Amino acid sequence: MDTSFIKGIIPPILTPITSDEKIDEAALRRLVEFVIEGGCSGILAFGSNGEFYMLSDEEMESALAIMIDQIAGRIPLYMGVGAIRTSTCIRHARMGVRHGARGVSILQPMFLKPTEDELKEHIRSIAASVPDTPVLLYNNPGRCGYPMSQQLVEELAHSVPNLVGMKDSSGDMTQTMEFIRRNRDVGFKVLNGKDTLIFAGLAHGAVGAVCSTANYVPELVCSIYDKFVAGDIKGSLEAQYALNPIRLATDASSFPVATKDLANLVGLEVGKPFLPTKSSPPAQLENLRKRMVEGGFSVID
Repeated sequence: MDTSFIKGIIPPILTPITSDEKIDEAALRRLVEFVIEGGCSGILAFGSNGEFYMLSDEEMESALAIMIDQIAGRIPLYMGVGAIRTSTCIRHARMGVRHGARGVSILQPMFLKPTEDELKEHIRSIAASVPDTPVLLYNNPGRCGYPMSQQLVEELAHSVPNLVGMKDSSGDMTQTMEFIRRNRDVGFKVLNGKDTLIFAGLAHGAVGAVCSTANYVPELVCSIYDKFVAGDIKGSLEAQYALNPIRLATDASSFPVATKDLANLVGLEVGKPFLPTKSSPPAQLENLRKRMVEGGFSVID
């Protein structure tokens, strides 16, 4: 199974919407072009910042078709799967593959806290439903309330033929290192899920990162990866230092609204978040604007 395309900077792409919460096709196409032109190596559809939990199957399928059409084979699209119910995840995984997704990303169920055996069965069932497609795990303990253990990942990486990698958003570099070390014998590919740790992940053997900041400053984010693989370690670290103040400023907003706020500040017109979340309050918007200007980026008034 070819996994050579799994690398680089991959934004969990936003889902632009109109004022009446319909998918904004023009804005979505514009955003896809923006991240491709910015140097991104792929797109993750329906990740956390894509507000997947707000979308109906019909909305998801519509947005997916738009993205695949706009990408036109230039970079791979990964289908994010994050529902609680296993059968829903299977349906979404197959939807992605049917439309041309090159990979499927599986987030552990939120709200519930399944046992290790239950979580293994959940993941195995989804992977088995798309046997010819590379599958990645998505470890996000901060949003789901519990982690994927080292033991679980190691067992699945060594026993599920099409489970080829993961995104680790734990923010714990020891965890990330262990996911890499314990599974390197099977070519398991790890992507860092914390924008502030792209450089650190690469230094420890990660093949890239899934970064929300690549939705609005893709060239800066991609330069961390590009410089690193070119051997410019100092330049890569400096790019990471340039990104961190912008990313850290988003923590003062409720999740995940700051990514849309910043995309709007650079003129992408992606709309507001789905209710009940709202755009950041004026003082926080000004803080986000200030960090962008300090980083050398142009923003709208």
